[in-house]
Amino acid sequence: MTTRQSTQDSSADPEQERLHRLLAQGQTPIDPPEREALRSRLLARAADGRAGESGLLTVRLQRGSWQALKQGVRYKPLWNGREGASVLIEFAPGAALPPHRHHWAEEGMVLRGDLYSDDAELGPGDYQLSPAGSRHGGIGSRGGALAFLRGTSLGHSASLWRELLGGILPLAGPQGTTVRGSGGGWREIAAGVAVRELWEEGGRCSRYYRVQPGARLPGHGHREDEECMVLEGEVHLGDILLLAGDYQVAPAGSRHQELTTEAGALLFVRGPREVAP
Repeated sequence: MTTRQSTQDSSADPEQERLHRLLAQGQTPIDPPEREALRSRLLARAADGRAGESGLLTVRLQRGSWQALKQGVRYKPLWNGREGASVLIEFAPGAALPPHRHHWAEEGMVLRGDLYSDDAELGPGDYQLSPAGSRHGGIGSRGGALAFLRGTSLGHSASLWRELLGGILPLAGPQGTTVRGSGGGWREIAAGVAVRELWEEGGRCSRYYRVQPGARLPGHGHREDEECMVLEGEVHLGDILLLAGDYQVAPAGSRHQELTTEAGALLFVRGPREVAP
């Protein structure tokens, strides 16, 4: 069959002619008034998105500056709050930190790998609270780990030296608390959204939020600072996509847009028990 014959046969095919007409219709230019209306809607959406993100501090896992702490251990500063610093800390296989006594109440969560602390063995999703004045006999990793710490003295030289000197004294101090990520105690607060209480002090609480694929939470304001770390999965906060390992601070006076997720997520949130409407 020649090329000419093939073209003639194709043009005589009713289905092919119908497909050509549909393609031509899809390429019809938008009328100027309709084009301007579409442009206005897109600009308004972009403005709303920028307004909703105003004041929010987002630190991506793949961005930011890492600092060496000791051989095999490095950390990335995220935020300095009134309750100590928030950081990501990474351990190479076999690396460990020396004994120390906590200046602030420190919360730690494993994102990946393994950590050991005194008699506790921690894996992904596990949480540990070390009260102010408590002593860590040492913390390290056998196979390597990435963890999130909130309330640490890392980045505060004077407090860090006090912690190291305090670790020399054998007095244990207050007892810490370990919460397993695979444990129970979850409470459903909306369709596909469950919360698990971790720690509360002075009207501020730490929680895990488990969000199922397709679930939603309405937007809300913040009367006080709120920290959020994505431990697993991913979420959209308005137009902001947060992936596992991403961190965000919503300062007092800021607002979070609606939370949605297609893949599901596990979040750590530290802030006031009651949020603003």
